[in-house]
Amino acid sequence: MSATNLAPWIVTVGAGTIDRNFPAEVVLGNGKRLSGVSLYAGLPLSGKMYPLVYPGKSGVLSASLCMENSLDPNMVKGKIVVCDRGSSARVAKGLVVKKAGGVGMILANGVSNGEGLVGDAHLIPTCALGSDEGDTVKAYVSSTSNPAATIAFKGTVIGIKPAPVVASFSGRGPNGLTPEILKPDLIAPGVNILAAWTDNVGPTGLDSDTRKTEFNILSGTSMACPHVSGAAALLKSAHPDWSPAAIRSAMMTTANTFNNLNQPMTDEATGNVSSPYDLGAGHLNLDRAMDPGLVYDITNDDYVNFLCGIGYGPRVIQVITRSPVSCLVKKTLPENLNYPSITALLPSSAKGAKGATSKTFIRAVTNVGQPNAVYRFTIQAPKGVTVTVKPPKLVFTEALKKQSFTVTITANTRNLMPDDSGAVFGSISWSDGKHVVRTPILVTQMDPL
Repeated sequence: MSATNLAPWIVTVGAGTIDRNFPAEVVLGNGKRLSGVSLYAGLPLSGKMYPLVYPGKSGVLSASLCMENSLDPNMVKGKIVVCDRGSSARVAKGLVVKKAGGVGMILANGVSNGEGLVGDAHLIPTCALGSDEGDTVKAYVSSTSNPAATIAFKGTVIGIKPAPVVASFSGRGPNGLTPEILKPDLIAPGVNILAAWTDNVGPTGLDSDTRKTEFNILSGTSMACPHVSGAAALLKSAHPDWSPAAIRSAMMTTANTFNNLNQPMTDEATGNVSSPYDLGAGHLNLDRAMDPGLVYDITNDDYVNFLCGIGYGPRVIQVITRSPVSCLVKKTLPENLNYPSITALLPSSAKGAKGATSKTFIRAVTNVGQPNAVYRFTIQAPKGVTVTVKPPKLVFTEALKKQSFTVTITANTRNLMPDDSGAVFGSISWSDGKHVVRTPILVTQMDPL
C-alpha cells in the first residue's frame, strides 16, 4: 500500500530499471570482491588498501547511519567508513565521512532496500552495496583485527540482464483509498536516469558541492513519471482526438510484462516475480501504444458517477467539477468504472453454497484500429478462479465503434490461495490477430469497512 496519487483520473507510475548500470567493486583485505554501484567520478583510489571501520559496531544508531556530527574523527580519519542506508540523504552521509577525515565510504542497504541499488555522484569514493554484501562487509570488520578495503570504479556497462526489474523503492498496491481500482497503472524507466541538470547546484544537491555538470543521473518514480508524461504527449500528437483516459488505456493494454530474458519481470527487492501490485499492467511500450487496437474510454460523467458511488455528495464533487452535478438514484459500483484493469474484491466471510461467490463487471471498448475488425478473447484465469466473458467475440464496423462486454469472476473463497500480497492475478486479452489488448485481473478477499 505504498503507492500514492491513487485517483482514477491520474496515471500512477512505478519505476523500473534499465539495461544500463554503473558498477563499482569493494575489494576486502581477505581478497573478497563485492559488486555494487557508484557514480563517483573524482580521483580513484587506484587499488590502494585503506583501513576499514564500521561506526555502527558501537550500537549507536546515529553513528551506524553516519548522521551529522555522529562520527569521531579519531576513529575514521584516513579510513574507508561503512555507513548504513536510511534516515539521511545517501550523498549527505559521504559529506559527514569527508568532514570527519574519512577517505571513502561503503553505503550498505538494510533489509528494507534489499538488493536495490541506485547510483549517486558521491563527493568521496563510495560504493553502494545490497544488504547481503553489506552484511558480508560488517562480518569481515567484526572478525578481523586490521580490516582493510579499497573501491574500484568500473564506468558504464550496458546490456544488463535481466531488465527491466521493478525498483525496490517503487510504490506498491493495493490502492489504499479505493481498492476496486488497481494502482499503480504501469511502470517506466526510473533507475539511474540520465537527464539535463541545472548549473545552480552540484550533482548531489548539497550546499557544499561546488561541482558543475550539464547532466546528472537520478533515480525515483519522479524519473519514471516524466517518461510516461512524454509518451502521453507523443500519443496525443499522433491521436489529437484521444481523451486522457484513452491515452492511459493505450499505454496500459500494450505494456510489457516480460523482461529482456523473455521471462516475467521480477522485483529488485526480493528477486521474486512481480505482480500487478508492483507493476500495474506492465512496463510502458510506446511503439505498441501508438496502435493499441481498442481503448477503454472514460468520460467526465463516468468519474462523477464513480465519486457518487464511493460516497461523495454533489456539493463536494462540485468543488472538482466547478459545475453542478447530480448523483444517480441507483449508485454506480466503483469497480464498474471503465478502467483498463479489473479488481474483484470478494468477501472473505462468504456464506452460501460451498462458499462460492461471483461478481460481474461491465466494460466497454472503443475501436481505434481498422474500422472492420473482429476481436476474440483469451483468458489467463487467476489461480483457483473461474472467469467467463460474454459475448464470445466483438464485431466492429464503420458504424459500430464501441462494444460492451461482461466479465464474471467466480471463486470459492475457501479455496482461494493468494500469494504474499493477498491476491491472485490473471488477465483477459482481446485480439483481432494483429492487436492484443491485455487487461490485468486481480482477485482478492476484502470485507467492506
